[in-house]
Amino acid sequence: MFQDEGSSSVTSSPLQFFSMMSLSSSTGSPYPWLRELKSEERGLYLIHLLLTCANHVASGSLENANIALEQISQLASPDGDTMQRIAAYFTEALADRILKAWPGIYKALNTTRISLVSEEILVRKLFFEMFPFLKVAFVVTNLAIVEAMEGEKVVHIIDLNAAEPAQWLALLQDLSARPEGPPHLRITGIHQQKEVLEQMAHRLTKEAEKLDIPFQFNPIVGKLENLDVDKLRVKTGEAVAICSALQLHSLLAFDDEPRKRSPLVSKSLNGIPLQRVAQMNPSTFGELLEKDLVNGYSPSRDSASSSPVSLSSSAKLDSFLHALWCLSPKLMVITEQDSNHNGSTLMERLLEALYYYAALFDCLESTVSRASVERLKVEKSLFGEEIKNIVASEGADRKERHEKLEKWIQRLDSAGFGKVPLSYYGMLQAKRLLQGYGCEGYKIKEENGCLVICWQDRVLFSVSAWGCKR
Repeated sequence: MFQDEGSSSVTSSPLQFFSMMSLSSSTGSPYPWLRELKSEERGLYLIHLLLTCANHVASGSLENANIALEQISQLASPDGDTMQRIAAYFTEALADRILKAWPGIYKALNTTRISLVSEEILVRKLFFEMFPFLKVAFVVTNLAIVEAMEGEKVVHIIDLNAAEPAQWLALLQDLSARPEGPPHLRITGIHQQKEVLEQMAHRLTKEAEKLDIPFQFNPIVGKLENLDVDKLRVKTGEAVAICSALQLHSLLAFDDEPRKRSPLVSKSLNGIPLQRVAQMNPSTFGELLEKDLVNGYSPSRDSASSSPVSLSSSAKLDSFLHALWCLSPKLMVITEQDSNHNGSTLMERLLEALYYYAALFDCLESTVSRASVERLKVEKSLFGEEIKNIVASEGADRKERHEKLEKWIQRLDSAGFGKVPLSYYGMLQAKRLLQGYGCEGYKIKEENGCLVICWQDRVLFSVSAWGCKR
């Protein structure tokens, strides 16, 4: 995957003595050999520096953290290869975490920062277009709805994040082709931004008129955590379907009490010497992360099996799921990021995020030019902000609390929901969609009766369907 940029070989590779080097605090004389490293060596050294820096941040050794950040800045680049790009955003996240220890400085540096609605909408649209993940989820979700609503005359869909009209435009087409004719369709859309809901209402109403489908759109402007279920206006006789795309994990933030940081010894990671990192010599970044990076630490496997029964309680999420259950939905389809970014320690989250976002950056490296402005926007404004939230934030501010499918299955089962088999035809359609995407790295497979979407063998997103247990 690495694209060697023709850098000259180093006679005595610096990789051989990473473990013997002490970070220099001299700002005026960075190591001259840093820029002579080959792509693979540079990627390995960047990971070494990121882990070292994270340890220093976690243990409060800010002077050493600053030195590590300075060295990383010599190698990281938001428009370089995969590892350079990732390092740039993880470095920013670690620096952000340090600055939050001084609220006055942090707030002063962010005073003029403006989040434009139009920019956020654009970035989400670019993510939808550049990756097949949400397209696959929407195809599977829509066909599950069509099958579940067969014969129903009045269908009410509740979209917990009504940001992308493409899904419901496709559903309108599917419903118009029903042998018994289309149902009366109501869609309730929830979103923080009024403009997004207005655009969706306009497009869906226009399409429904063209297809001669009785249609109503009920917009609810607000955050999901503040949702008043009564505003959903569910009526007797309606068949209800609920759709949640990348939303439920954010509700886990509201029950998180501030935890004391667990200091990590700066010379080790979970008790394992950082020198182990220097002994690795893989040929690609993917191999670097998968080949026993930290002496057998594998975030995806570990997070899925380390504590299968010790599910942390979330009063906010449990209450929300109970409220949805009380609506007696005929179907609920949930799409979530599939990774454990909700660990209690900085290092645990950083390693999990490193694995996860490495795969997402690899997707773009394989399908989009490095010079693409659109790629840079997605990496910076979407992935970069998510990484920053996972690494730098704590308590209620940390919204990106992605969890593994196994935990969602436990949560939903406890809330009174039972798994519903996904549409076989929907799975076939999803496979065809990926085959037409022109990239062999994307895969889908069934796991625990649900659908998981992968890059190579790395699971990135899950789609699961649920009904009420009675």
